[in-house]
Amino acid sequence: MTRTDDTARQALLRRGFALEYATLGWNVIGIVVLALAAISARSVALAGFGLDSLIEIGASTVVIWELSGTGEERQRRALRLIGFGFGLLAVYLLVQSTWVLATGFRPHHSALGIGWTAVTAGVMFVLAAGKARTGTALDNPVLKTEGRVTLIDGLLAAAVLLGLVLNALAGLWWADPAAGYVLVYYALREVKDIFFGEH
Repeated sequence: MTRTDDTARQALLRRGFALEYATLGWNVIGIVVLALAAISARSVALAGFGLDSLIEIGASTVVIWELSGTGEERQRRALRLIGFGFGLLAVYLLVQSTWVLATGFRPHHSALGIGWTAVTAGVMFVLAAGKARTGTALDNPVLKTEGRVTLIDGLLAAAVLLGLVLNALAGLWWADPAAGYVLVYYALREVKDIFFGEH
């Protein structure tokens, strides 16, 4: 590797760290905001999205750890940790959403939840694009996978937002747990890709 190549790689690594720290910071704030919104609205979708943010914190921490070292075994272990987190999220949301639908539990409106998920969707899409480019340039499967996690986080924010808006504007209370099922689908898809896909 030439000095120029090494300098370029170091710049990419710094960008990767910056993207992960930005994701980490956003989700730490998000957990507090989503906890307040979920409790006040009694929303399973907001609670599930808060747990998704917690998993994203774990995923970002894992990527920061992986970027600090080298080796395929370290990368495999990092990917498995991210996959286990998504598996736990899927189980929780499946049980919780089914319980809410079965009992007819009706969540309240949440202006805070609507505002936060709308802004979060945009932020996550920007971060995901940066991680995809940086991970590809570094040829780093962990950063690329976590970039997909961040993209999914943005899509889930949009799905939860839709459920909250339908509940608030049209009184469609079932849209909230339905958004929870959307999260289950994406979480399981990511688990399948991590454990059975090619990296």
